[in-house]
Amino acid sequence: MIRIIQSGLFSRSIKRLHPNEKEKLDTAVRELIGNPELGDSKIGDLSGVRIYKFKFNADKMLLAYLFDLKTNSLTLLSYGSHENFYRDLKKSL
Repeated sequence: MIRIIQSGLFSRSIKRLHPNEKEKLDTAVRELIGNPELGDSKIGDLSGVRIYKFKFNADKMLLAYLFDLKTNSLTLLSYGSHENFYRDLKKSL
């Protein structure tokens, strides 16, 4: 069983979601639970972070997470559109 952890940045970003967008995000998280290596692995400042991209309506949404195989935990770091996503993610880490 994978343990899900939400970061503060992730919690704040999902508070204002509409129910249909929240449902799409929940589906994406379920997909990651099934296969934690779906997202693209980042390098450099964001080394170790994986980004899972999916469509919501016409927008491309990004979900940043860490997967720790030792503790079998999935840490949800950030969620949002591409605009300023990586900048805000770097600040939070």
